[in-house]
Amino acid sequence: MKVFIGKMFRMDALILYAHPNPTSFNNSIKEATVEKLTSMGKSFQVKNLYSENFYPVLTGEELQDIFVNSKVKEEIKKEQEMIKQSKTIIVIHPVWWSGMPAILKGYIDRVFTYGFAYKEQNGEIVGLLGDKKVLIINTFGADEGELNSFGIKDCFEKIYYSIYGFCGIKEVKSKFLFAVPYVSREDRIKMLEDIKRFVEENV
Repeated sequence: MKVFIGKMFRMDALILYAHPNPTSFNNSIKEATVEKLTSMGKSFQVKNLYSENFYPVLTGEELQDIFVNSKVKEEIKKEQEMIKQSKTIIVIHPVWWSGMPAILKGYIDRVFTYGFAYKEQNGEIVGLLGDKKVLIINTFGADEGELNSFGIKDCFEKIYYSIYGFCGIKEVKSKFLFAVPYVSREDRIKMLEDIKRFVEENV
């Protein structure tokens, strides 16, 4: 189910999806999320950054337009409108080189702009997206024990909250799936069922 939204429509969820391989396990996670939202009767939109060829580079000219001229490109306004109309943002992506894919980071750079996601007021930063919540679903190549020994899980939760919390979002929940390239098919099926429960409990 893919809904197209009008000016006055309030959408249950926006799925931000970032993986270039249409046969990846991340794609299976996206499809499981779509299946669950559909069965729940939720309204939602899927934003597939790779298939839509989202341009992730924030240029100097664009940055100046945002901060000096309060001007945002029309294609970015459309992205902001989707976010504005969404109650929940579901972010699905792998963790590569201890971070999110560059295309997703670029999306945040270009779309979560000053004046839309946050502003300065009386010398303080004020988040403007406080009516939303964020669910983040990540896959890792390493196993949970290895990552926990470095405190990686806690680091990611803090980083995600620092990004979305900066924009005023108080409810930021993460779901991590570990050792994905090495687990059995049965384990992957269990992971997808776990994702469906995660979505059902939080959207």
